[in-house]
Amino acid sequence: MQFRLGITGKLLLWFLVIIAIFYGTILVMYINVQQVVGLSGTIVAKNYAIASATKKMTEALLGMDENRQKYQLLKKNDYLVFYNEAQASFEENLSMVIRLTTEGHDISESWRDIGEAYSAYPHAAKVSAYLAGDARDPDVIDRFWTPEATVNEWIGIISAERLKNEEEIELATRELNRKGRLSAKNGLIGLAVSSLVGLLGIFYLAYSMIRPLRELMDGIREISSDRLSRPMEVRGQDEFSELAHAFNEMSHRLRKEERMRSDFISMLSHEIRTPLTSIRESVNMIQEEVMGPINKRQQKFLEIAGSEISRISDLLSHLMQASRLEPGLLNMKLEPIDPHTLITECTNSIKLAAEAKKIELRVQVPPQLPPIVGDHKQLQQALLNYLSNAVKFSGTDTRVTIGVRQHRSKNRLSFFVKDNGPGILDEDQAFLFNKYYRGQRERERLEGVGLGLSIVKNIVESHHGTVWVNSQVGKGSTFGFTLPSAPGR
Repeated sequence: MQFRLGITGKLLLWFLVIIAIFYGTILVMYINVQQVVGLSGTIVAKNYAIASATKKMTEALLGMDENRQKYQLLKKNDYLVFYNEAQASFEENLSMVIRLTTEGHDISESWRDIGEAYSAYPHAAKVSAYLAGDARDPDVIDRFWTPEATVNEWIGIISAERLKNEEEIELATRELNRKGRLSAKNGLIGLAVSSLVGLLGIFYLAYSMIRPLRELMDGIREISSDRLSRPMEVRGQDEFSELAHAFNEMSHRLRKEERMRSDFISMLSHEIRTPLTSIRESVNMIQEEVMGPINKRQQKFLEIAGSEISRISDLLSHLMQASRLEPGLLNMKLEPIDPHTLITECTNSIKLAAEAKKIELRVQVPPQLPPIVGDHKQLQQALLNYLSNAVKFSGTDTRVTIGVRQHRSKNRLSFFVKDNGPGILDEDQAFLFNKYYRGQRERERLEGVGLGLSIVKNIVESHHGTVWVNSQVGKGSTFGFTLPSAPGR
């Protein structure tokens, strides 16, 4: 089974990738934050507590030793009270430090050693009893003091543990700083990666959508301009590939139908031309009185019949020519052509028709133009079609201009025919060069089937040129085509 990933699937997949990166970044940041919280909790619950306790315990031990010495010297019970208070403070802070082990914190064995050593002395209970009057023998109290050497030893151990605790706080603070920077860095990296993936996804999806749409639009434009579109390249298995398949099928069918229509027109024109030739010969023989004399009325109707036969013959010629003329399919005899000579020949061919309508023919050809390469007869026919239309659509006592312009790059020449006719509607200009197309006003007033400009287009495009038109209603029209000049000139 072939896996098919459509446009919706691509969008969903890319969305899931971005979401995965985003939540992956959040997860990494969450783990880092949890580590930061753990370190900060340890610092607050353990290290800060030990730092405070060591300070108070040192002060308590110093107070105990000081009050002991004062009591022994002055024998005042107030110093016993002070001693008892300092001793209670020491016991409280020592118990608090040792209690950290029950809360899951790892502390030094030195604290347990101090606790065990301290519990070996009678201490506060005896002193308290003495102060309460249960034991008033001054000599008894001397047995309750902690030896000075032991106090000094404990103070040394507590000071060492305090320095060790400060080092732990410094290391933990540095680790907190490192974790914080790492979290910020991971967050920025995740944001950058998510943004980059999202941007790349947008470009990829936009390209994957715009490219087939652009190809489709180009194909539609070719069809709308009366050209058969080339097949679209089918990529992938999404909706655009289905659209490309459908377009290729439509284009193939149009090409097939166009070929069938051209073959039918060519066959029909050929079949009609044979009996039409017989009819024309018969009419000519009657007109020439081969069959006997004819009167003036008969002569008049024979002239009308001959004129209509000529019109039908011209129409068949255009139909056969249109069926044969397709870009890339013409059999051309390429040769250098002088633009001035081409213009002169076309002007001489149309001169009689222009004089009949009292139309002035003006030629605009600059000197020293480079030649063009092409089929002389076909290009002459293309230019004559322009001239015939200009004369047909121009009124009496007007002017038609035929000429050539050279582009600034000097590698292309533009042939043009300008008239002072009625002009062409804007909505008709885009379809003028399509087969069988005629403007709305021309359909009602003039004869023809709309093949002349289509023939011009096919001839020009076969010579790698382009056709163009500029027209304004009421001001006339300019038809032209641009061809490359001969190389090396």
